[in-house]
Amino acid sequence: MKINIKKIHKLSIIPGFILIILINFISFQDSLAQEPKQVLSIEAYDMLNAVPDTYLIDIRTRSEYQFVGHPVIAYLFPYMFMTNEFGKKDESYGYRFNVKNEDFLKEISKVFKKDDNLLIIGRDGSRSILASSELMKAGFRNVYNVKDGFEGALFPTFENNNKNKFYRQIAKRNTVYGFNHRRHYGWQWWGLPWTYEINLKYIYPPDISPSGK
Repeated sequence: MKINIKKIHKLSIIPGFILIILINFISFQDSLAQEPKQVLSIEAYDMLNAVPDTYLIDIRTRSEYQFVGHPVIAYLFPYMFMTNEFGKKDESYGYRFNVKNEDFLKEISKVFKKDDNLLIIGRDGSRSILASSELMKAGFRNVYNVKDGFEGALFPTFENNNKNKFYRQIAKRNTVYGFNHRRHYGWQWWGLPWTYEINLKYIYPPDISPSGK
């Protein structure tokens, strides 16, 4: 009786091929699970009032938290720090906040548990999604990005940046009032409770730690 070696070889390849597909599928599902959930500020506020072990973390700079205002019960954990560097981004000038807070994860881990519900809010959702993703990678399981932020995005706003520029140029050329302002969306726009007052309970822990002197 002749044994077909090629046939046996093909049969041995099939289970291995299926195994590779399964591994890739599991890895894909796992990567999806690592994405933070997206919520609007009004949903975040509802969770704070209805879901136990839920906390709101403001990841903006100290100056934004103090002078622009912040949600009443938002913990301050800056994801980036403001610098004295002046420059241009896109079509606007300003001082930059581009120094990453290297202690961001360490300080949050001292205060919150890995299974707490963490609502991450920034100015308009752009920095908060970065912070949320980093928290997920660090093992925090229930992270929510408040995608409309505290002030909301500039209006009009589209996912396509070229489209943004096009409509803003039209608005600017026609002197449309308030086209380049915020607060068309976000925590403040919804009329959710916010304040300028600083409560030591919610301030960034290293800022109130004893100096050691």
